[in-house]
Amino acid sequence: MPTTTAVPAGGPAPRVSPLRRSTRDSLPPTDPVATATVLRRALLLNASREPLCVVSVHRAVTLVLSGKAVVLETDGLMLRSERMALPAPQVLCLTRYVHVPYRRTVPPTRRTVLQRDAHRCGYCAGPADTVDHVHPRSRGGRHEWTNVVAACARCNHRKADRLLSEIGWQLLVAPTTPRGTSALLAATVRPHPSWSAYLAA
Repeated sequence: MPTTTAVPAGGPAPRVSPLRRSTRDSLPPTDPVATATVLRRALLLNASREPLCVVSVHRAVTLVLSGKAVVLETDGLMLRSERMALPAPQVLCLTRYVHVPYRRTVPPTRRTVLQRDAHRCGYCAGPADTVDHVHPRSRGGRHEWTNVVAACARCNHRKADRLLSEIGWQLLVAPTTPRGTSALLAATVRPHPSWSAYLAA
């Protein structure tokens, strides 16, 4: 993608990647959030539509232009050069399946548990910002996906270190173990809203 760069009188201008320059020029200057989203990263799926990893947009464009991947999700913004325009990828999928070695399930974190439970309390369905061990750790409960739920501060405080049977409570939804890749991605990056359907447990 050749790009003509003006040379100032004081000397040669620093080299700028044609992709990066055309990306900036194609974005609305008054929308810094959209600009940051487009320039940062994209979710890469295997041909089976399972999440593989997060890649830079530059890498995503390379995969698409080489025919190794297709764009599934975009927000309508375009990456432009002198000779072509490409939708800014937010989710893309490989055209051929790549075998991935078995990955162990990552341990739950506050962020991943809240995301799994959609920030809703497992006891009252209200907004949740804490995590509770259903079977308290002080009483032998383990720190694992099936024993942790999102909880509002009020319910977490009221339950304390008691068992549900002791206070007559029941979980609204049974906690489950999400797919390892999804949990890993959620733990290491802040997912874009367009990724949610592909990171669902």
